Formats: sequence, C-alpha cells, structure tokens
Amino acid sequence: MALLPPAPASLPTAYATDERLAMRDAVRTFAMKEVLPVANELDPQHGEIPRQLVSTMADMGLFGILVPKEYGGLGLGLVEYCLVTEELARAWMSVASIIARGNGLIAGFSAAQREQILPRVARGEYLGAFALSEPDAGSDIASIRTRAERDGEEWVITGQKMWCTYADQADYLIVVARTTPYDPAHRHAGIRRFYVPKERGGFPPGMTGSPIRKIGYFGWQTWELSIDGLRVPADNLLARENVSPDDSEGFREVSRTLSVARVHTAARAIGLARAALEDSVAYCQQRRQFDRPIGDFQAMRFKIAHMAAEIDACRAFMYQVAADADAGISVDHQASMLKYLASEMAERVTSEGIQIHGGAGYTTDFAVERHWRDARLTKIFEGTSEIQLRIISDRYLPRPALPV
Repeated sequence: MALLPPAPASLPTAYATDERLAMRDAVRTFAMKEVLPVANELDPQHGEIPRQLVSTMADMGLFGILVPKEYGGLGLGLVEYCLVTEELARAWMSVASIIARGNGLIAGFSAAQREQILPRVARGEYLGAFALSEPDAGSDIASIRTRAERDGEEWVITGQKMWCTYADQADYLIVVARTTPYDPAHRHAGIRRFYVPKERGGFPPGMTGSPIRKIGYFGWQTWELSIDGLRVPADNLLARENVSPDDSEGFREVSRTLSVARVHTAARAIGLARAALEDSVAYCQQRRQFDRPIGDFQAMRFKIAHMAAEIDACRAFMYQVAADADAGISVDHQASMLKYLASEMAERVTSEGIQIHGGAGYTTDFAVERHWRDARLTKIFEGTSEIQLRIISDRYLPRPALPV
C-alpha cells in the first residue's frame, strides 16, 4: 500500500484552469523537493531561509503574482496567490510568508514609484517589510502612537514598532505612523504609510532593532524597532497627503491591506493543516501497535476523517472569497470569517496530528510539531481570532461607537 494518499486537488473544479493546475504542480514539486528538506533541516536549528531558495522563488515569479504585467509581474489574482501559498506552507510556512514581502506591499505607490519599484519587486530583488504593530497597539490599529512630523521637504518619524518580520533583510520598510497628534475623539485620523528604503542586512539611520525570541516561525528574524528621528523624503508619504482632523483615509488603506493579508493567512493555515494530515496518514500506515497499523483503528480513522473534512471546507471557502475579491467585490468581513475559520481549524488539525503521532509527535524528529507551532501563530497575527469575531459580529450587529 502507498504510504501517502494521492495529493489533494487544492483547487475546486469551479476555479481550475490548465494554467492554474500547471502552476500548482510546479510549485508543489518545488515545495516538496526543495523547500521541505530545507525546512526539516533548518527549522530545528532556527536557521534562516537560504538566499538560493529565495532566488529560485524569484525566478519562478512568485514575488510578482499580484504585480501587474506592465511592471513585469504575473498580473494574477488572489486565487493564484492562495494556490501558491498553500503549496509552500505545506512545506514551510515561513517560505509561504516571504512571498508577501513582494505581493503584499505594492499598494499606494505613486506612478513614478511604481515604475521604479514594482519591476524590481516582481523580480524578487527588492522586497519589503511592514512596520505596523506597536507595544501598545496591535489589533487596535487606531491606537498607534508613532509620530511623523513634517520638517521642510522631509518627514521625521519617531516611535516604537513590534513584530516586524524580515525588517533586517528587507530592502525597504512600509512604516505606519500618525501625522497628527493622537486624539481620542478622532482615533482613526492622521494614520499614514511611509516608504522607507534601506540597505539589506541592516537598518536606516534613526532606527535600531532587537530580535524577538519566538517559539516558532523560524527561518527569519522578527524585530522590535526603535525609531528616533528617522528622516524620509516628503514624497515617500504613500497615497494622498491630507491631515484634516476627520480624515481616516490612511486607516482605511491599512485595513484594506490587512484584508489581503488575512486571505493569505488562511492559505498558510490550510497548507499547514494539510501537512499535518498528510504526515499523519503516513504515520498511521507506518506505525504498528497490537500487530497492525494504527490506521486500522477506528479512533485514528475518524481523526483523519475529521481533519480532511475541515481542511476541504476551509479551502472551498477560501477560493470563493479569493474569486470574489478578484472580481472586484469587497470581501472585508468575509476575509475575517475565512481567517478565523482557517486558523482555528489549523490549530485543531495540527494538534490532532501530534496526538496521532503520540510521544513521537512531541519531539522535533517529526515535522508535525513545526506545523502545530506555526499554525498556532495564524490565530494571532494579521488580527487575532477575537478581533476577527468582533469584525464579523459588528457586520451583523452594528452598534454605535463605544466610549473611548
């Protein structure tokens, strides 16, 4: 008997085209042959994603999936972005995440900036990092305190940022700061994004970083950033400049960016869950107790059935949301639903994978513990599960603004 079942389609028939299936197969081969062995070797060592692996991904066009063709990208949509992400996450979530350093940070540039920046992004030679969260501002974006003050032809930025993954290796940062003083009566006003180019491997003048001690998401560093007098040209303010007290355009732009990130996170969660399922099926066929494979026992068989059903349900919803977004339909609250369901599912499924592996699952000898550690993070970043529930409930039970 084969040790693994046929690989899941990963793409519902309604969305399958020859081009998408060919892309899926190419990325799946790359993920299983080149990414997975590297993950199995480096993740236990907390090693970094090799540059050669990033270069191969760049050659495949994976950093330019969402970049328009006129700038050298593939000009594709969220359906393809999710397809690629799931395949990469099945091998190593960090590698599935690094493609967002191209695809996820391309909005808001001026026409001149797009001409200069996006072709390099599409080639994978110019990748970014997103500095949004702060020590006292994570899920509550409107409470950020990092300030940007105009000084002639420059903006001067001062503040603290947290959870900025890839900040050191990125070629540029998108820093979210407030151009007006924090006002409890206008919490969403004055929030802006700034484009901050930098040298790869370090930080720009006026910024220092300290790596955060994580329990997973290895392959790269996540940073706490201290910003003290960071100067950027006035033209590096993304989108229009309007600092009227009631202007919340910048907040809305950040929120739209997070909707795409949440769909991307769902794809990562589904890939991790699939990894746990496939590893568990193999283990059920290999591991013997009471003179038979443990996969013969109903307890194990039903665990596998539950895992598979939950994964396929989330995958179908993901492609529905992605296809709607590609059609120009607003999917903000659906993205929250999807992110919530997929991340919660991934933690359950990967935890069951550890249970199926028994004591072996609680060691670093099997990749299922990595899948669980990374799946646990999907419930936290890009907005916690609790924040997703608030967004969803506010959509169905709108209420007046609560007192600040």
